[in-house]
Amino acid sequence: MPNEPALAPWRDFLAGARARYAQPVALESRGTLSRLTGLVLEASGLRVPVGAQCHVQMPHQEPVLAEVVGFAGEKAFLMPAGDIQGLSSGAVVTPAPAFVPAPRFGEPVAEVSLATGMLRLPMGDGLLGRVVDSQGIPLDHAGPVTDVTAEPMDRRQINAMDRDPVREPLDTGVRALNALLSVGRGQRLGLFAGSGVGKSVLLGMMARYTKADVIVVGLIGERGREVKEFVEDILGAEDRGRAVVVAAPADAPPLLRMQGAAYATAIAEHFRDKGQHVLLLMDSLTRYAMAQREIALAIGEPPATKGYPPSCFAKLPQLVERSGNGLNGVGSITAFYTVLSEGDDQQDPIADAARAILDGHIVLSRALAETGHFPAIDIEQSASRVMHNVVTREHFDLARRFRAVYSRYQKSRDLIQVGAYVAGSDPQIDEAVKLQPVMASFLQQNMFEAASMDESVSGMAALLGQ
Repeated sequence: MPNEPALAPWRDFLAGARARYAQPVALESRGTLSRLTGLVLEASGLRVPVGAQCHVQMPHQEPVLAEVVGFAGEKAFLMPAGDIQGLSSGAVVTPAPAFVPAPRFGEPVAEVSLATGMLRLPMGDGLLGRVVDSQGIPLDHAGPVTDVTAEPMDRRQINAMDRDPVREPLDTGVRALNALLSVGRGQRLGLFAGSGVGKSVLLGMMARYTKADVIVVGLIGERGREVKEFVEDILGAEDRGRAVVVAAPADAPPLLRMQGAAYATAIAEHFRDKGQHVLLLMDSLTRYAMAQREIALAIGEPPATKGYPPSCFAKLPQLVERSGNGLNGVGSITAFYTVLSEGDDQQDPIADAARAILDGHIVLSRALAETGHFPAIDIEQSASRVMHNVVTREHFDLARRFRAVYSRYQKSRDLIQVGAYVAGSDPQIDEAVKLQPVMASFLQQNMFEAASMDESVSGMAALLGQ
């Protein structure tokens, strides 16, 4: 006679599995590929909502994944997420099946909707320490992702009155930021710079030294070689166990680049909703906007500013506003977004739009980088909009005095360098000249060196003679 207590877990597991797969499934909608122009696929007879995932199938070929991005009458417009080589008119277009994690014995069977089409990707603790692509597929050759659930990408917006204001300081390990551009937990900042000025290196320093429960890194539209370098050289074995890396490199289709940014943000939201403090690093917000530009122009949206259609400027706040403090102070997402300023132009339309919706901007200067000054943070052009809420009055006054002395030297530098300034003419300029070497040294930091908040503030106070 079988042992009844021993059989009980099996009965519960089988009952949960039967209930999971006994849900009614709607009749499948099916369409036909009628046109392919540039990046856009047109399908006739397909009735699925915008955002639905579909398979485009040719006989004896692997299906191509695509997402519905618009429609006109009876025609649906789709953007492919894979190689469209080999597709032809008449290909069958069907909604893609939903992602369903494999049930595991001994764990409760999660209830998920088996509705086809709408995007659901893996979320959960099983992603920690893993490198995945925009669809949740592992890239690190460490086997399938387990201990995850299928969750939708679209989440309800948090009421602005239900969010706690940014009040708690966050130690980033970067001296210039801790002392002069103090960051608050739940703040959203942008790193603004042209190419090759050190944005990725600064992101890596913050990933290594910032105090957070979980780190989510979104490498969106950047060089593919940076993925492995970031994981192995910057995160390393010590921090990799608490990090999730979502990679959608430059050669990925625009749909996957946008989806990668949304997926990284959704993962951060998942951990925030569990009450954890998350550090979200996204490189870069500009590549996300460029991917949206490619899609919008391909389906016929008119360009507005420098080729960017209006939908690009609408998508940016929708993505950025998902980070921040959670409901009633439970959990937080502190986010850093890199913003590529084309030709070092700080008035680039995407840079200008991002500056308006973020809680601060850190500008990296090419002139400083060319002199070997790293991190090349331009203190005069940078600002943290919540610094006055997260630091003491003494700290804020020290930072303001440091900025004043530093700016005074920069404005008089040309006169000093050509010998036109006579020492003793202005006591304030004399002080700036005297302190300039130690100020420049204070603002520089090796990428393998950490500087705590207390060390940064005490160093600034000693420098100013306080």
